[in-house]
Amino acid sequence: MDIISQLQEQVNTIVSLAFNTFGTLQRDAPPVQLSPNYPEPPSNATEDVASLAEQPKLLTAELVKAAKQFDLLVGALPLSEGGEEAQLKRIAELQAENDAIGHELQKQLEGAAEKELKQVQELFRQATDNCFNLKKLD
Repeated sequence: MDIISQLQEQVNTIVSLAFNTFGTLQRDAPPVQLSPNYPEPPSNATEDVASLAEQPKLLTAELVKAAKQFDLLVGALPLSEGGEEAQLKRIAELQAENDAIGHELQKQLEGAAEKELKQVQELFRQATDNCFNLKKLD
């Protein structure tokens, strides 16, 4: 598997772990009284408090482990040739190429629009001529 696919897979793992961690924390959080005007919430005394306290630590450790693995994969990415200056130059070249192609496409679009407009105008002219010719016959 290439490095980009590994990075994508690791991001998916991190997202899944984060989702499960937050969901577990939300599910297992003890109830809290919102204000003195509300009754005291019922407690979950039947559940094992020790295991509830340990589970977030385990999930957090897995999340940190996955993040460190992601950092290792990022560190394994090949360095770009020429440094930041070369990258900025390449970006400028690509932007100029993109602008030139954009202008060419705009010209083509305008030409096609002009052609379409002329066709519609001709059809409209023919339709009006036909309408006038029908009225003359009556």
